[in-house]
Order: sequence, then structure tokens, then C-alpha cells
Amino acid sequence: MARVPRLDPESARKSLPARLLRWYGRHGRALPWRVRGNARPDPYRVWLSEVMLQQTTVATVGPYFQAFTARWPRLGDLAAASLDEVLAAWAGLGYYARARNLHACARGLVADYGGRFPETEVALRALPGIGPYSASAIAAIAFGQRVSVVDGNVERVIARLFAVEAPLPGAKAELRRLAGELLPRGGSGSVDFGAYAQAVMDLGATVCLPRRPRCGGCPWTKACMARAAGLAEELPRRAPKPARPTRRGVAFWVQRPDGAILLRRRPDKGLLGGMMELPSTDWRETPWSRAEALAQAPLTAHWRALPGVIGHTFSHFHLELELWAGTPEGAGDGAANGRAGRWVQPDELGALALPTVMRKVVRHGLAKAGEASLLDLSAAP
Repeated sequence: MARVPRLDPESARKSLPARLLRWYGRHGRALPWRVRGNARPDPYRVWLSEVMLQQTTVATVGPYFQAFTARWPRLGDLAAASLDEVLAAWAGLGYYARARNLHACARGLVADYGGRFPETEVALRALPGIGPYSASAIAAIAFGQRVSVVDGNVERVIARLFAVEAPLPGAKAELRRLAGELLPRGGSGSVDFGAYAQAVMDLGATVCLPRRPRCGGCPWTKACMARAAGLAEELPRRAPKPARPTRRGVAFWVQRPDGAILLRRRPDKGLLGGMMELPSTDWRETPWSRAEALAQAPLTAHWRALPGVIGHTFSHFHLELELWAGTPEGAGDGAANGRAGRWVQPDELGALALPTVMRKVVRHGLAKAGEASLLDLSAAP
């Protein structure tokens, strides 16, 4: 194979951004948080969408974004909501620390910034839940700042454009550097940096696909080094991922004679922080003996294992939960593994901040109790 010459970022900058912006004007995605033409983006909607899109697909985020903005159309509305309301509306999106940080950020902006977003990348990074990528995206899209915005789609585009063969995640710094060098020249107002940032992301999402890239429709295809070398589908390379471990636990199903179910709130920090759950043992890789599980039961009861195992996969591990049903001795005191418990009727569960894994557990328990029809626990907002 003939040697493919290196692509000079300085030369690329002179022509590629203009080609991309023309392509974006014709083919950019219509998304509920975007504005087109001369309309000014609403920083609140840009911020909300970027937080929701962290580790989540556009298709999944769309209905949640619409529901949030219908319920809380302005930053002050979201800040005035309770954390429980926000967590309940977020249920099903996962990575619940984002919802806690979203709420904290809204309240902080109202209290400390008069309800306005700071406009610089540095100032935005100081806010709860806004990391390097989100800060750059908000700065570029909402405020037209000349900053490089690099998500997974952009990494793929840049890796192919410059034929970067070093695997991810190690190549991230190099890809950010090249993306920054490719930014068009010009100050605020002379170039629409928000449109440019969204154009590169759209290029990766709709044309420069992980498999079978649509090179024939790409405005950068003639400059793409990976395509010239026959490497487009191979890049970016990725280092092998470690095997995902399996953790195990026992959840406890306790129902009073009036039908109320015992729940508790998880600690504010950590996985699923602040969400409601059925009391359960810790989650660990080794199986639980009956004696070990009973030591973490929420109250004294006669326990029996319900048939079946509830499985759920998180980003870093797979979880398998057994469900044990118990009849409280006496009225039950509402304690839940040392934390205050809460008795909830089945028809009230849909309004609570139950994470997806606990929705699965509750569905399992209600099915065994013959009450599944009382509750809509779909993941949709």
C-alpha cells in the first residue's frame, strides 16, 4: 500500500471548517434543544441537554428533555423543585449523580449568579456536574466561545481524519489536541463556533459511523487519511476492556396487611445516591449465605425466597438480586437496615424516585403478590 501523507492541521483549518458548516446547514439534525438560523440558544436548554446526554443516547434523552422543559421551563422553576421531584422525573435515565448535580447546579446558579450562566469554559467547570466536555459544549453552543468540543463522535471523526492509530483511551489527549488545532480562526461573532461544534458531532453521529461509515456523504472525505489508507472502519482503535464482574445481593420484600410496601432511601453519596429502594444487603461478588443475608434484613420477619433472580447491568458490573419476602412480626417498626423506612402503597410507587433496577425488583415482587396491574413502572418519564 502506498504511503499516505500526513494531513497538516494548519492547512486543514483553512478549508475543512467551511465545508463542514455548509454540510451542517443542509444535513444537521433537528433536535429539541437546538435552534437554527439567527436564533440565540437558551443556555438553560443547552445545559440541560448536555447533562442528560452524558453517557446516554440522543434517542433516549429526547422524551426526558421534553418532559423536563414542559414541567420546569426555566432555570428558576427547576431550582424551586424538590430533589425528590427531580429524581423521580429522572428515573430511568441512569447515572443518578447527574440528577443530584443538576438540581444543585440550578440552585447554585439562582443563589450565586442571579439565575444566569457564566459564559466561560473555566467558570462553567466550577459548577456541580459540569466537567471538561460539558463546559466546552455549553461555552461553544450557548455563548459562541472558541473552544474545542470533543465527545465520542468527535473522537472518531478526528481519529479517522488524521489516521490516529493509537488506541483509546490513551489517545484522548492527542485527539483533543488535533481537534483544537482544527478549530477555525476568528473571534466571537466572526465564526459560529456553536454551529461548528454541533456540526462535528453530527458528522460522527450520522455519517462517520462506527461501522460502515458513509464516506460518500462526508464533506471531509477527500482529506480523510484513514479512508485513503483503507483504515476507516478500524479506527479509532480501543484497548481491551476488562471483564465486567458480577455482584450479588438479596433484596427484601415486606408488605403490611393493608398492602403497603417497605422502602428506604439510599445514602446521598455513591451509586444511585438519594434514590428510593427496597432494603437490600450490600452488593458483592461472593454469594450470600442465609445467615449473612438475615443479618442485614430490615426487620424481624419470617423470610422466604421468591422464585427467580433479578438481573441488571450497570456500566462497570452486572448485578443479580434474589428477592426474599417477609411477614413482619407485629406491625413492623419501619426500620430498614438501620435507616428509617417508608411504607408506600403500590399505587403510589410510580411517582417515587425508583431507579431502573428497583423498578425491576418491584415488578417482580408485585407479580408474585398478584398486584402487578396496580403499578405502571415503565422507564419513560
